[in-house]
Amino acid sequence: MHPVQVIAVASGKGGVGKTNVSINLACQMARRGQRVLLMDADLGLANVDILLGLRPTLNLSHVVTGECGLNDVLMPGPFGISVIPAASGIKRMAELTPAQHASLVQGFGSLAEPYDVLVVDTAAGISDSVVSFSQASQHVLVVVTEEPTSLADAYGLIKVLNRDAGITRFKVVCNMVSSEGQARKVFERLCAVAERFLDVHLAFAGAIPRDEFLLRAVARQRAVSELYPATESVSAFKRLADAAATWPVPKGPRGHIEFFFERLLPTDKEVSMAW
Repeated sequence: MHPVQVIAVASGKGGVGKTNVSINLACQMARRGQRVLLMDADLGLANVDILLGLRPTLNLSHVVTGECGLNDVLMPGPFGISVIPAASGIKRMAELTPAQHASLVQGFGSLAEPYDVLVVDTAAGISDSVVSFSQASQHVLVVVTEEPTSLADAYGLIKVLNRDAGITRFKVVCNMVSSEGQARKVFERLCAVAERFLDVHLAFAGAIPRDEFLLRAVARQRAVSELYPATESVSAFKRLADAAATWPVPKGPRGHIEFFFERLLPTDKEVSMAW
């Protein structure tokens, strides 16, 4: 069974379009023929289901209480993606301990379907859940906008993930920008500060233009990739998905809790061949 590529999508602050990036990245990776799972990891203030017009009867809160398993909460999304919804307005879900986060991560080994990609839409900010789920992922994609507050909070997020989770490599996507050139300037400003003061490396992952069709799609509770496939933002999401498909998957475990950890372990056949 091949490893699953796991991408955590994070942001220093809310309102930068992180969840839309997560949803449309998942959609475009599915359009490439990959089997994609999208997890809403904003455990207490979930909104993936809202943006996709889904009506879940079970969510991650029921998994945490032991009422059901992860397989029971899966919902079908656009382009054949599978969605794991979280809870909204349940305070205790936003206050889970790192041990409970680890238990959730380990539960992914029980999923029956053979996925190729897991996209984790983390909560905005620097909560324990963001640290836990980012560390358990192979790639962290930080979403920023042109706003100075977005850049400042993105730096704060990168600093925390570097200090508390030991993450040194980050991908950055600039969302709701006026041009590719402006996106590059935003990235270079963040990169200059982060790489000067932190032991990290940032890579430019792409630019998503400001697009009124994306706002229309949000109002209709549908993914813009599904509703308006010929728009500029969807073309940008396609390029992001193409780039993400080239990001490497580790050949083995890295020594901490990881999503689909079992698929990173060598099989008995591989062990015997090594001998």
